[in-house]
Amino acid sequence: MTKLRCLVIEDEPLAAEGLEEFIRQVPTLEFVGACADALSALEFLKNHAVDVLFLDIHLPKLKGLDFLKTLQHPPQVILTTAYHQYALEGYELNVVDYLLKPFGFPRFLAAVNKLAVGSPQLAVQLPVTNHQSRPFHFFNENKRQVKVFNDEILYVESLKEYVKIILAGGKSVVTRFQLGEFEAHLNNPNLLRIHRSYLVAKDKIEAFSATEVEVAGVKLPIGRSYQAEVAKVLLAGG
Repeated sequence: MTKLRCLVIEDEPLAAEGLEEFIRQVPTLEFVGACADALSALEFLKNHAVDVLFLDIHLPKLKGLDFLKTLQHPPQVILTTAYHQYALEGYELNVVDYLLKPFGFPRFLAAVNKLAVGSPQLAVQLPVTNHQSRPFHFFNENKRQVKVFNDEILYVESLKEYVKIILAGGKSVVTRFQLGEFEAHLNNPNLLRIHRSYLVAKDKIEAFSATEVEVAGVKLPIGRSYQAEVAKVLLAGG
């Protein structure tokens, strides 16, 4: 089996460890090392064959995209970053994919399946295991990755550059996302946009009127421009 040799370039130890763990789960990938900055990566590339870079954009000393521009014959590159605004520049540099942190194993696997691995191309499918029947994501909160199961989410509130994920049992997680980015990241059909500041889990709604919904005893406003669509979705039972 053809294996792609992967180098992680990431200055956050926890993020680097997470990528290493994901790489080791994929039979077509081989983890060959991790570097905390671009200058160390340059030295590594001089002495080791690498097929794929998992490259963070915000690195000390030399930024990831600037580092990439210095490579005359770069390997395949998957960018990893918490900031969406660099996506266009990344694709102009012919990167394979752009992973917006925090991302889970399914999103990682979708990026990996875009890599060219010779002929024929080997696509990796998610293994069918019990935990996959209950989808979850990890979210960065206070420099640690917090697991959130999709079915625990009651609603999500926008805090401008952050969102607050309200969970069953009185728990919550605050992570750096704009609400629209969060909605796209989860791509969860159970989450319903009811307001520019709120997403609500449809199956957790206990009652609703023309102007508000009630979730776990909390009343949330329905934005005027969302009222017709919210009523249509909820009255249709989905």
